[in-house]
Amino acid sequence: QVTLVESGGGLVQVGGSLRLSCAASGRTFDPYAMGWFRQVPGKDREFVASVLWREGDSYYADSVKVRFTISRDNAKKMVYLQMVSLKPEDTANYYCAGASGVVFSTRLGAPNSYDYWGQGTQVTVSS
Repeated sequence: QVTLVESGGGLVQVGGSLRLSCAASGRTFDPYAMGWFRQVPGKDREFVASVLWREGDSYYADSVKVRFTISRDNAKKMVYLQMVSLKPEDTANYYCAGASGVVFSTRLGAPNSYDYWGQGTQVTVSS
């Protein structure tokens, strides 16, 4: 079993920065990819970024490119999302997710490509 726990969310002003962390536990943790998604009430879960666990290749939604950076620490089983220049539209609950099997790059943005999820951490950007 794999457990993901997010942290680092909070309230920040427009233009501010936050760093989200995702801690993974479980002896079977060896994902193909890890991702960050976000969701606001009444809307579908939206892809933010993903990283291939071994190769380190990263992928981003157009809306966050340049502003957000995903990274991972394989030894510590940690995934991070550094967010800068935050906008009100970045307000959402942010979820960490893991994909245990191979996922085509074109499918990394699909929530159903991921097998396990954290509980989420709220990010609120105030104007």
